[in-house]
Amino acid sequence: MDIKVISGDITKLETDAILVGNTEGESKPGGVLAQVDQALGGEISRLISDGAIKGKLNEINIINTLGRLPARRVAIVGLGKGAEITANRLRGAIGEAFRALRRASVQKVATAITRDWGIQETDTIAQTIAEGSLLGLYTFRHHITKPPEFKEIEELLLVGPKPFQRQVAEKGLRTGKILAEATIKCRDMVNEPANFMTPTELAAKAKEVAKTYGLECTILERKQMQEMGMGGLLGVSQGSEQPPKFIILRYWGADKKQTPIGFVGKGITFDSGGISLKPSENMGDMKEDMAGGAAVICALGAIAELKVKVNITGLIPATENLPSGSAQRPGDIVKFLNGKTAEIGSTDAEGRLILADALSFARKEGISPVIDLATLTGACMVALGDLYSGAFSNNKEFLDQVVKAGELAGEKHWQLPLVEEYKEQITSDCADMKNIGGRYGGAITAALFLSEFIEDTPWVHLDIAGPVRSDKDKGFLVKGATGIGVRTLVNLAMERAKKK
Repeated sequence: MDIKVISGDITKLETDAILVGNTEGESKPGGVLAQVDQALGGEISRLISDGAIKGKLNEINIINTLGRLPARRVAIVGLGKGAEITANRLRGAIGEAFRALRRASVQKVATAITRDWGIQETDTIAQTIAEGSLLGLYTFRHHITKPPEFKEIEELLLVGPKPFQRQVAEKGLRTGKILAEATIKCRDMVNEPANFMTPTELAAKAKEVAKTYGLECTILERKQMQEMGMGGLLGVSQGSEQPPKFIILRYWGADKKQTPIGFVGKGITFDSGGISLKPSENMGDMKEDMAGGAAVICALGAIAELKVKVNITGLIPATENLPSGSAQRPGDIVKFLNGKTAEIGSTDAEGRLILADALSFARKEGISPVIDLATLTGACMVALGDLYSGAFSNNKEFLDQVVKAGELAGEKHWQLPLVEEYKEQITSDCADMKNIGGRYGGAITAALFLSEFIEDTPWVHLDIAGPVRSDKDKGFLVKGATGIGVRTLVNLAMERAKKK
């Protein structure tokens, strides 16, 4: 969809549809909605009075203008109560509205850049509308040969009055498009089946992003991992015929003397559980176990495109986790990059094994602070459901920055404790630790395991197992991969750049 900023009177535009917002509890239209209502002879006022239009959040009403406006239709999206409107609520309402417009075969849409949307800043309005529309219209049809039953919306015009802050709006639009497109790329990668998104293909995607946006990219192969002592990643990869990859992306947006931030993403392109085989039901969803790695790759591309003035190193350990005659066994002991050892209590607790090597690498290189993203535990979903990531940290200041960055993106991260007393669950009689604890506190014991490899480096671990996918279309999310983490990481980089 092509999105442009123009100036003019939206009621004079010839287009398929005008999109306007309406808040709940208003007895009559205001702002741009009032102008449209006047042109329609008070039709919207009558519908509000009759209770047909209530303004409830995400409520959609599409009215035919019958030639009373140059636009053929007016779409009115409910924003909920005015005092409760946030950028994220607006983002979701816009996503709902654009899917409704696509179902109505609309191909050209115009909407006003106005405070009627409940947001004060011109750039935020433009950014939010861009994100909501692009993310809400996302589809994954790479392997469907039948043509879609709908036509995609081709054009969105963001219309400001004369005069208005056009450059400010265009800046917000550009940011919104870059963030949305990076998230869409991540969704595509996560939605791909494992026979297409192998570790080799994940590395190829990283190279592609690096070439496009001017990142440094290094791919470590099995032999190099053996020389370095990456026993965690090598152990998990034993059961697969696909070679493991350790992907390193470097972005230099500031002076190279400035210590890079570390973005670490779990890259298990398919997780069967290994010898500790998962139940067959919904095992196909385990293609999503590389979502953390995809988020890191796509976020770095967006950060480079935005030219954010920070340095970042992205680390993605990538492999499959499969059972075979050569697969890692429960009871095996592995030695990691930092020299520590772990007994394998379950081969299905593999994500923490590959992340242990990645975190050790980050610490060895002096990268700080470090954030990792991983679809790590079902236990986190049991604790927080599918809306929140679990956030664990050894540094409150950095954790607060990550949570704030998530709030700006509409991605929810909830702090869970790193309880020292629970470490006894991962003690081993024959190694430094074991890779799985008892039945209770599984997300916490997983985070405690990771903490052994980051030590005192400021660190946040996001367990994104819950929000990695959506089971239905809702707001700016659609069924399938959500692209969780991309916009949190980009916002984090931008916020840290402001403080330098």
